[in-house]
Amino acid sequence: MQNVLNSVKGTALGVAEYLTPVLKESKFRETGVLTPEEFIAAGDHLTHHCPTWSWAVGDESKIKAYLPKDKQFLITRNVPCRRRCKQIEFVGEENLVEENDPDGGWVETHHYNPDDAGSSGLEEKVCEMKLDSSRIEDEPAADMDDPRNLEDGDANADDEDDEDGAALDMDEFEESGLLETVDPSNALLPAPNEKPKPVVSSEVEGDSVVRTRTYDLHITYDKYYQTPRLWVIGYDENRKLLSVEQMYDDVSQDHAKKTVTMETHPHLPGPNMASVHPCKHADIMKKIIQTVEEGGGELGVHMYLIIFLKFVQTVIPTIEYDFTQNFNITNHK
Repeated sequence: MQNVLNSVKGTALGVAEYLTPVLKESKFRETGVLTPEEFIAAGDHLTHHCPTWSWAVGDESKIKAYLPKDKQFLITRNVPCRRRCKQIEFVGEENLVEENDPDGGWVETHHYNPDDAGSSGLEEKVCEMKLDSSRIEDEPAADMDDPRNLEDGDANADDEDDEDGAALDMDEFEESGLLETVDPSNALLPAPNEKPKPVVSSEVEGDSVVRTRTYDLHITYDKYYQTPRLWVIGYDENRKLLSVEQMYDDVSQDHAKKTVTMETHPHLPGPNMASVHPCKHADIMKKIIQTVEEGGGELGVHMYLIIFLKFVQTVIPTIEYDFTQNFNITNHK
């Protein structure tokens, strides 16, 4: 049902964007929105300080006349995503510890219920280690003050030395032909008549190898909301396109299918891409501008995309894209 609503809403917004006139006058400080010219300036600043980002053209039939032909949207490719959002988002009950503490106690979020049936499995895996008392009683400890024990030790050492024998002469070893028995350079290669073993997915075998996904990220200009808009599309370790549900695994569960929806890219054909809806972007940026000004600073419009990428990371926290330029919100000039 949510997907149907998102589809209808997306269609309506597409019509509204088409009918919305292009913003000509800057309202960045008043409302947190951008003109197309300001979007280009912020994009140039991003590509200069974060070289992994670059401008792209997209499909010729979808070029927007209010943007330069060679600067239709921004793109960064092959961004690693090593973990799923569920791995860093804890969902469970909180346990209040030390309730009588005058400071209010502290909360233990990761606790285990002793009555939980699952805990018995963990206990079964703990092996109890015991010493064999019968062997201890039958075998008295050696008395190291007894000279016979010392003599036996020396004899054993001599026996070990005898077993080693004299070192082989390398010339004799080479002449014997043993050196050619195993060629290290070919040791790992299959024999000429040997059939290659079928490749089995490690995920089927249940190993713990981390499978790194990668994402391509796009930033477009939304004419209706007059703000940047982030798009992501993911691939598995074999560069195979992820399914919709797999991509939602890499989105904060508070935002999946709500703030982040699957929609048609404004500049590219092909499958739908996950997009962070821009309806709140201007409000967030306006609050940031006010905070900077209250601290005695001034925020330039060229910093827009640097800040934009910082606050949208809360939506896709495990996708490690580049926004390397530092920004201090309390004192920026």
